[in-house]
Amino acid sequence: MNAIKDHFSIKDLENLSGIKAHTIRIWEKRYRLLSPKRTNTNIRFYTLKSLQKLLNVASLYNHGYKISKIAKIPENEIPVLVREIASISNNKGHSLNDIKMAMMNFDQALFYNAYNNLISEKSFRDVFFEVFIPFLNDLGILWQTDTISPAHEHFISNLIKQKIIANTEKLQQITPVYEEPVFVLFLPNNEVHEIGLLYINYEIMLRGYKSIYLGQSVPMEGLQNIAMHYSKVIFISYFTIAPSANDLASYIKNLNMCVNANTQHPIWVLGSQTKNADLSLFKNVSRFSRLDDVVKKLQGQF
Repeated sequence: MNAIKDHFSIKDLENLSGIKAHTIRIWEKRYRLLSPKRTNTNIRFYTLKSLQKLLNVASLYNHGYKISKIAKIPENEIPVLVREIASISNNKGHSLNDIKMAMMNFDQALFYNAYNNLISEKSFRDVFFEVFIPFLNDLGILWQTDTISPAHEHFISNLIKQKIIANTEKLQQITPVYEEPVFVLFLPNNEVHEIGLLYINYEIMLRGYKSIYLGQSVPMEGLQNIAMHYSKVIFISYFTIAPSANDLASYIKNLNMCVNANTQHPIWVLGSQTKNADLSLFKNVSRFSRLDDVVKKLQGQF
């Protein structure tokens, strides 16, 4: 596998820019915005430079510029205009495109530059929900359509994790305001997608609660001692790939037997596997459809 993907199909460009392939072809023919190359077998492809240009064009287009006007701008002036607009309007779309290019190039410095531009104007919560969440939603589609490789996904996901952890570390130095409830955050065996759980941990600590973050692939038995140690615990878990929707009710039943032998600690659950699982039998289980629903619950102090 090449370290950097430098050949893109028109479908790749559509997935990365949000501009339909049909529209890209029209822009090519009518305005000569892009010049695809061809392989030895005469298959059209686009370069990384073409992707960068299209992302910049898309930024201008989404900002209200007519494509006929964009086509008349000298190519070397397009990035300048995009940066100028971004500096005036705090255009998060520009930063989002920079994050995409950072992912495609495995460019850590570009990611940090985009993040620093965002955080200079926004709270971390706004950056997370307005930029990171839409980007992560797109990331799943890009991976499923083979626009990016697993290496791209891991690279950019870990950079986002680092930012959540860095902001959480600032809060870990402050003594919690409330002694209870104690929040215990964990992922079940074989579950590795933890960005959502990491962010919930940040929100919990931001509000002055004690949080015990256990992370990935936590054996159920490891939760038992914590449940016995504190009088009021709220367990939170995120189910993206494991256990499956068909097995989730059984998992929750076993979890309750393990941590709720003498009490009824609440359990909060999120993730795609919870959507179709029948959890109606568990009165202590609250299912959340989205991350911001958990944030609202915390804001309302339960």
